[in-house]
Amino acid sequence: MSDDQGRAQPPGNPIALSNPCLTSWLAHLESLHPSGQGGIELGLERVLRVKEVLAQDLQYPVITVGGTNGKGSTCAYLEAMYSFAGYRVGCYTSPHLLEYNERVRIGRLPVDDRGLCEAFARVEAARQEAGGIALTYFEFGTLAAIEVFRSRQVEVLILEVGLGGRLDAVNAYDADCAVITSIALDHTNWLGPTRESIAFEKAGIFRAGKPAICADPDPPQSLLEQARAIGADLHVLGRDFGYFGDQLQWTFWGRGGLRRGGLAKPALRGAGQLGNASAALNAIELLRKRLPVSMQGIRRGLIELDLPGRCQVIPGRPVIVLDVAHNPQAVAGLAAKLGEMAFCARTIAVVGMLGDKDIAGSLAPLAGKVDLWLLADLKVPRGASSEVLSAAVNDSGLGGCVECFASPGGAFVRSAELAGENDRIVVFGSFYTVAAVMRSMQNGR
Repeated sequence: MSDDQGRAQPPGNPIALSNPCLTSWLAHLESLHPSGQGGIELGLERVLRVKEVLAQDLQYPVITVGGTNGKGSTCAYLEAMYSFAGYRVGCYTSPHLLEYNERVRIGRLPVDDRGLCEAFARVEAARQEAGGIALTYFEFGTLAAIEVFRSRQVEVLILEVGLGGRLDAVNAYDADCAVITSIALDHTNWLGPTRESIAFEKAGIFRAGKPAICADPDPPQSLLEQARAIGADLHVLGRDFGYFGDQLQWTFWGRGGLRRGGLAKPALRGAGQLGNASAALNAIELLRKRLPVSMQGIRRGLIELDLPGRCQVIPGRPVIVLDVAHNPQAVAGLAAKLGEMAFCARTIAVVGMLGDKDIAGSLAPLAGKVDLWLLADLKVPRGASSEVLSAAVNDSGLGGCVECFASPGGAFVRSAELAGENDRIVVFGSFYTVAAVMRSMQNGR
């Protein structure tokens, strides 16, 4: 999920520095609209106008990945498998945890500041040529990411949708294969209040005559109808592809009797990872004529990767679990994973959330499973206060004691003071929350 779809406003002044650093560029992106990173304005008109000035006609396969949850994991599997197969892979995801560079990767490594700054400069020049059009933070970053990939001559491009799909900036680029991972209630203010409305928006990344993959085994009718209406080649988990296996190995299956067996369990933890991995494998199979991948590349890609903040377990005592779960479906997956872990004496939850999320619904899967809630203010656009979180915990009867803090970092410091070696600290609720705790851990606090 992207937390930075900025609201477009009248254009800001051209950046004044002759050789601005990345920090200056990012400040410039935010200055283009008074609401900074907190507002959201969907639509393709702005980004398409600047894209045309830049003449961004891509000459390599594009895989676009959308969905409520599982986008980042699916992108990571695709990125790793194609990289281990020997391709030069460009991957654009959002949001980042610690550094903006994490969003734009080539060969699984973040692009350096210089590459990003040069790309930002080209986008800014094109923006001015287009009449000073007011791009949002996410639109500007998407255009710049494509400029980086063009200049570095990637061979396959993986793009993660920021929000929704149909009107997301990433959808300005035609997908050779589109993947939708899951469909659940999130961002209802912008995508509509039902799975049907949300699925319609997400299905906007499908293209006529191109493969379209849905890893949700129960896709809403609106998605099926959209694929049929435009003539996309739709593959649905459980109907056209899927998986089976035990705790040690699993087998992927696809249309026409296809089998890829003897696969090790994916390196990423959490419920739904076999579905995400299967969706990535199906995309690879559907593009095999253009981008052949060996079984060695597939096997290495499944197990030789990590994705910080996705059910990430920090070894030691007490055990620390970091997860950017921020909606009911994602937290239910986190709760399932916690249930599979070894016994712990107590579970201490460090939580900070955005105010436009279904807070009560997101915390509900952990009812009766948390002994102490350490709730933090998120002092970011749309951030919820710890008092709002406390009310949700108490009103919903989730159990456990509650303490409130001014920041996720402060809450985490308190958790470390309270946790015994047989306890477990679980940090979740937002990318901002996990990022703040990761910084706190880096600083040795």
